[in-house]
Amino acid sequence: MQRLQSKSASTVTAPRSLHSHSDNSIYTLSNQQPPTTPVIRMQQQNGIHLEKVSVVQNNTPELNASTIDIIGRVLGDFGIWQLRSVLILFLCKIPASWFMACIIYTAPDLKSTTQYRCDSSDLGANETISGDQCYVVDWSANVAPNGSGQGEVLSLETCTDFNYDDVFYSLRMQFNLVCARHILVTWTQYWHLFGVLVGGVIGTKAMLKISPRTVYIIGAVLQIGMGVITGYAPGLILHTIFRCLSAVCCALMFTCSQAIFVDITTGRYRSGAIILYDTFWSIGVILLPGLSSYFKNWSHIYLGITFPTLILLLLLQWTPESPRWLLKHGNNQDVYRVEHMIRKAVDINERTFLMPDDFRQQLEKLRESLRSQKPPASWLELWRGPRAIHYMLAAHIGFACYIVNYMGMLLNIRAFGRDYRVPNTITMGIVEIIGCFIALHFAMKHSRRKLMYAGYFNIVAGFVGCLGWTFTGFDLNPDFKVILWMLIAVVPKISVSCGLSMLQACLADFMPVNKKQPFVFSVVTWARIWLLTAPFINVLKIVDTALPLTIFSVLSVIAGVCTCLLQAPKEKNEANPSLSRIGGIEESNKKEHLPLTNAVWTVESDVYITHL
Repeated sequence: MQRLQSKSASTVTAPRSLHSHSDNSIYTLSNQQPPTTPVIRMQQQNGIHLEKVSVVQNNTPELNASTIDIIGRVLGDFGIWQLRSVLILFLCKIPASWFMACIIYTAPDLKSTTQYRCDSSDLGANETISGDQCYVVDWSANVAPNGSGQGEVLSLETCTDFNYDDVFYSLRMQFNLVCARHILVTWTQYWHLFGVLVGGVIGTKAMLKISPRTVYIIGAVLQIGMGVITGYAPGLILHTIFRCLSAVCCALMFTCSQAIFVDITTGRYRSGAIILYDTFWSIGVILLPGLSSYFKNWSHIYLGITFPTLILLLLLQWTPESPRWLLKHGNNQDVYRVEHMIRKAVDINERTFLMPDDFRQQLEKLRESLRSQKPPASWLELWRGPRAIHYMLAAHIGFACYIVNYMGMLLNIRAFGRDYRVPNTITMGIVEIIGCFIALHFAMKHSRRKLMYAGYFNIVAGFVGCLGWTFTGFDLNPDFKVILWMLIAVVPKISVSCGLSMLQACLADFMPVNKKQPFVFSVVTWARIWLLTAPFINVLKIVDTALPLTIFSVLSVIAGVCTCLLQAPKEKNEANPSLSRIGGIEESNKKEHLPLTNAVWTVESDVYITHL
């Protein structure tokens, strides 16, 4: 009997899983993600039926030297080297936010009669100036001594020369962007966002031939030159052109920056890095009012937001290259570069004991595997497959609403008054950071329902944002009214920041490996096309302050619904009904089943999310 019990114990014991916690960074080069399926195996021994529970990987290729991602294995999911690299790469978001939001401080609104007046030095005997200081009125009779016209109005001519009375020399003052030319401020912002669209496309396509770090450097160098020219352009057309080119450079930088840190991190750390990427954008928004306060000329503000990019150039010696990109697209010399970089990184991470003797040979095999991978799918192929149309529509609509809302609500603080720009800008930056950390909490603590929670949050917050109509017509104290506007605006702003960060981190999870890169590229490019409408939504403030805020809130509701639709359905294992007898298995392996802790099944970081 004792011998039989010994045999029984050895039979019930589950074999050691191939993918243990210590090997969480191992990748397999297969284009198919192998599911983990518990299997019940019945064995009969000496007339006694014994259940042997094991976890097997269906269709999993053998993990030999040719199928192991040696880079991820020796580097680990995250370490000191990755932390340093990620923080340096995050810094490019700060000047990007400055160039986008600087219009709040370079072109503040001006009040007629108090801050600008039409030049009356060349008026004729029968001419006077309209009350809004925008037109020269030609009367049929002489003008009365009190300045009012007599008789009938013969013509109205647009005033072209103005006198300004403001301590800050703004973009509006230099190019006379008042009255009917007020819309040209929105036009310059439109071309900045168009530059972001073009820069994202150029950056993504350039990385097919040029390494991400090289494109990053090109963007940083050109941004410095374009930023200076933008601030000192002699005409509005030239200013608009170079502002668009500056935005292209910004997009090149943060597109390539994300491609690099996605390649050097894995698992939940990669998701966390993507979610927190926008926090440095928000830090830039918070710093912008303080930076602008040192200057009394809009041209000097452009110098102030341009030259800090030099710091990024000084940090290039610690800015890594994308190792797998070099292996796949580089030459034999690049293999030595990768070997040297990884050995140095492993030493910093104190993981030298994991470095194999044949490291060089394994890099060569990894290079061959990368080059033999299946090419990316075409755009039409993205619509084929289980739930493909569902995911395509929900992701495109939801991401577009998030992007328009994210940028538009920041620019919309101008509708609350020039005197409140500084506290409102800082508040918006702070609530954006709060939204990112809420998304991080959902991702780490509620992994299975993270998209559902983010969607519900946006739906509720969107309805809160529509409450602005309840007091828009009331005669309230101006300061108190601005506080009410901001209290209503920050709720959808937090939810949008949360939903956008969450969707960015999960966007590539909805498609197979060979469809990830074209899917993300399609979603982001589509969203940036719709982002071009954001400045014109802000113009609707001339109708009512509540109108643009309501539109953004409705977009938040739509984005929330789409995010909920992206939640994957619950998977039911009907092939093995006997699993119900071992309810402890699923709970004990719960952590290993979570998407953020599972092994990543693609070795190439070909997902270049090009968010702002």
